[in-house]
Amino acid sequence: MLKHSTRRWLAGLGVAGAFVAASATPAVAAPGSDEVLLYANDALIAAGGEAKSVTLYAFAEALPEQVTVTIDRSAVTDFATVVLSDDMKGCTDTDAVITCNLKSADLMDYAVNLTVTAKETAKEGATGDLVLSLTGKGGPSATIRSTVEIGEGVDLQAQELLKASGAPGATVQTPLGLANIGDTAARGAVLLLATAPALTPTQRYSNCSYIDEYGALLTMCRFDDEIAADAALQLDSSLALKIAGDAWAPSRQFGQAIWFAQGDFEEFAKYLPEDGWQKGGGSALKLVPAPATQARSLRQTDKDSKNNVTFIEAAVTGDQRADLAATGAELPGTVGKKVTATVGYVNNGPAMTNAYTPGEIVTGAVVTIPAGVTVLDAPDECSPGTAEEPTGGYGEPGGRVYFCEWYQVLHKGDAAAYEFGLRIDKVGGTAGSVKLFHFDLEEGDQVADLNPKNDIAALVVKAGGNGGGDGGSLPITGESTGLVAGVGGLLLAAGVGGYVLARRRKTRFVA
Repeated sequence: MLKHSTRRWLAGLGVAGAFVAASATPAVAAPGSDEVLLYANDALIAAGGEAKSVTLYAFAEALPEQVTVTIDRSAVTDFATVVLSDDMKGCTDTDAVITCNLKSADLMDYAVNLTVTAKETAKEGATGDLVLSLTGKGGPSATIRSTVEIGEGVDLQAQELLKASGAPGATVQTPLGLANIGDTAARGAVLLLATAPALTPTQRYSNCSYIDEYGALLTMCRFDDEIAADAALQLDSSLALKIAGDAWAPSRQFGQAIWFAQGDFEEFAKYLPEDGWQKGGGSALKLVPAPATQARSLRQTDKDSKNNVTFIEAAVTGDQRADLAATGAELPGTVGKKVTATVGYVNNGPAMTNAYTPGEIVTGAVVTIPAGVTVLDAPDECSPGTAEEPTGGYGEPGGRVYFCEWYQVLHKGDAAAYEFGLRIDKVGGTAGSVKLFHFDLEEGDQVADLNPKNDIAALVVKAGGNGGGDGGSLPITGESTGLVAGVGGLLLAAGVGGYVLARRRKTRFVA
């Protein structure tokens, strides 16, 4: 069963969450520096609304074994309740201050996570700062502030699921909409739409911006219409999604649409990239019918953002698959010389592959190194061992067998290319190989592509030449991102429930 590549399961649909996590990380202190850098997000909440999370992160070259974290809530206690989200040993709660004496080794993902809730008596417009400090025993210290604000509560709701179907190249209608199920008019809304590589909007609108990253297309559209209480609105009929002409068939393509209250999106947008967005042209995408706009000063926050997400599922009909052909290398060289072997595979089409959507196949390559050759440099996409039993980390040299992944969509003619830096210790040893394995993404079982006969290619070192050279002319298509996500979960986490900005890694305190 393919274990490595399931990390990429619909990763593009989680890209917004990845942007948040990446943007939440300030520059790490330079090597040898005793500086510690802190990050904490703000919280916009409403009386009677959902709780939000404030998460404190610490970044440093290294921290002392013992650290003290303090959270001063005195500026917000009149209108908000702030408590630890986790049951953490070493923490005490006295008056308006939480104090935690912690071991830095236990700070796996973040320093502390707080749950912030508006009191029922909270007045709209109230604001104050949490003061968060971290001090290391005999080491660095730092302080940061997180603003807690009481907004005007609204309650937007979207349909849970939108289904469509069509053959490769077909256009499917996507009548996305939302309702205001609260008792307060919503002054506008923002739609964030993420779609898989084979499912993209047919038009680009003047009130929308677009960015193509991490194997997905993000579409962000702003609407200034007032959405009255009890009103149900829908995007106009011009919005449609096109199934790519080279989509794998049959398969299922996915998307997610999240609706934000204006104030919530202002907070969320702080963690989106500033550059790379392209503004659409032509007419504006509209909500119909559209009441007149009425501006007010209070920012609005959604009381229950868990019901703001529409999952889009498009069934691709027909029969269209692909042939992936392994590409090896023949390298001339002499003992002691260093050579570069570029190996991998080519998509002969007709369907795209490695889009990581249910129904299609995902391809991995097992690269066996020739006898008498040492791997000095391994690609970041490859790790020693097999898909079932990895024996080392990505990019780790010195292996004899590597399992290699590719995280970008491959259209017809595109190639996955892996560069190995090799040292020749002996000439004429047993040849190596590149062997492809194709996996059904949903079941995890191995399956066949259109032509299994070209799934193996040789990797050979022969005497002669000056020791240079490479393995051919595989075109490298795109940059490997290694994005980790699950069925759009990061996008969902980023869009609802308080924007818990998590960078889940144990090496957080190592530059």
